[in-house]
Amino acid sequence: MKKQPETPALSRRERQVMDILHKHGEATVAEIMADLPDPPTYSAVRSVLRILGEKQLIRFKEDGPRYVYYPAQSTEVAREDVLAHVVQTYFAGSPEQAVTALLRMSDVDVADGEIERLRSAIRQARQNGR
Repeated sequence: MKKQPETPALSRRERQVMDILHKHGEATVAEIMADLPDPPTYSAVRSVLRILGEKQLIRFKEDGPRYVYYPAQSTEVAREDVLAHVVQTYFAGSPEQAVTALLRMSDVDVADGEIERLRSAIRQARQNGR
């Protein structure tokens, strides 16, 4: 059975904030604002964070007078959800078509070691019944 994405739909700004949190692991509002393209106001970023918290996608901890936000799920789990969505939506659920598209990209140069690791990952997946 194919993995279905578990992440709820996000607005553009929510996705940008989640990308920043996954990239850095954790961040304050000021740090998020510094990484956002065309950043909105401090209050607007706080509103986005509140919404992400309501969607149970982020958590926070107190660090003195400031809040530090971080993803509720690991980057690895989020990566799998995003890839499942991309494969399902753009490649008709076919991992083969997705990998082929990646390999056809003009700026991709796959080293021999990477090819061997891919072969090993495919062998491992077959052994695990996938």
